[in-house]
Amino acid sequence: MTDIDQQFAQAQADVTQLSERPGNLTLLRLYALFKQASIGDVEGDKPGFTDIAGKYKYEAWAALQGTPANDAKARYVELVESLKRGEVA
Repeated sequence: MTDIDQQFAQAQADVTQLSERPGNLTLLRLYALFKQASIGDVEGDKPGFTDIAGKYKYEAWAALQGTPANDAKARYVELVESLKRGEVA
């Protein structure tokens, strides 16, 4: 396991222990970075207008298309670290 993989795994554990729940936009960023880091580019059809949450998740993930997995992992780790410091809500 590489260093970034270890940091990514630790960030996944840390995010569940945050003292305050992040805001919806931050949750979308976390979701998109996690999916890009673990799966790669967005897959499947975009959800329809009746699935608002699914549509926003899809769009957030699609915005990261082409981002290498290790870059997405590093950005995820940075975001979780800033949340732990209370810098992002």
